[in-house]
Amino acid sequence: MLKSIAVMTSGGDSPGMNAAARAVVRTALYEGVKVWGINNGYHGLLEEDMFEMQSKNVGDIIQRGGTFLGTARCRRWQTPEGRMQGFKNLVDRGIQGLVVIGGDGSLRGAQLLSQETGIPIVGLPGTIDNDVWGSDYTIGCDTAANTIIDAINKLRDTASAHRRVIVLEVMGRRSGWLAMVSGISGGAEYILVPEVEYNLDEICDDMKRSYEAGKRYILVVVAEGVGSGKEIGKYISEKTGLDTRVSVLGYIQRGGSPTVIDRVKASQLGERAALAIISGLSDIVFGFDRGNVVSINLHDAVTNKKKLDPEYMHLAKVLA
Repeated sequence: MLKSIAVMTSGGDSPGMNAAARAVVRTALYEGVKVWGINNGYHGLLEEDMFEMQSKNVGDIIQRGGTFLGTARCRRWQTPEGRMQGFKNLVDRGIQGLVVIGGDGSLRGAQLLSQETGIPIVGLPGTIDNDVWGSDYTIGCDTAANTIIDAINKLRDTASAHRRVIVLEVMGRRSGWLAMVSGISGGAEYILVPEVEYNLDEICDDMKRSYEAGKRYILVVVAEGVGSGKEIGKYISEKTGLDTRVSVLGYIQRGGSPTVIDRVKASQLGERAALAIISGLSDIVFGFDRGNVVSINLHDAVTNKKKLDPEYMHLAKVLA
């Protein structure tokens, strides 16, 4: 049984990271285990920016977006020398295991650390893109989707008033999950995601027919991995002659107070991660499968690509 562990957040921030870190800390303390917090991800680990945590350190944070531990990109961590220095910094403080909360890149860095040093590693999937293989859910995805829906509801009002085409660009460089679920639940006529080929000329022709039949507005949700929302909007405007406006939602999708789902699920994952690392388990990621917490092999999680649910793709086509 480990007596001292550390927790960190890494990569892009996501709502619910605080809830997960809070659960890790308080579960470990409940079990009589020391917990260290590492500030600013792998960068903080290399800079020895870490502190021993008490229960009060995670008070008043479950409702906050972002991450109180901070996060940063770190090129040095991509080198074996950098990872070995990080390992030394952990060992110097008697830290025997590490919980990493982050997306696929952060988990990949954790997997390399475990592989090269043997230190126990447990990961939690923290990313709004919901693109970590093996899990139906990632921390922050629900809050981000609800942020997009709020924007869609507001954009629909002005679109209807002016009979406009609205193109909304959302995050999702390699995964279209956010665009797909928000587009379905927001009633979008067209959802463009990296996983599905589309023909913009055919879409434009369909738009013109819809307007000729009396359509008041059209909503197009575009994942950033498909291309620039501005360029797509410009093409639609020139091809159809319809009044077209583009909204790029940007980093507002990462912020905001986490939803109930993100708070509860992140807390569940944090507790399981703490108990697992304390018991000496390693090289696993905890996620959800059909509502149940499951463990996923860390190597599998970072080497396999998660596919967009084909039922979502079918539903989007039927309901368009």
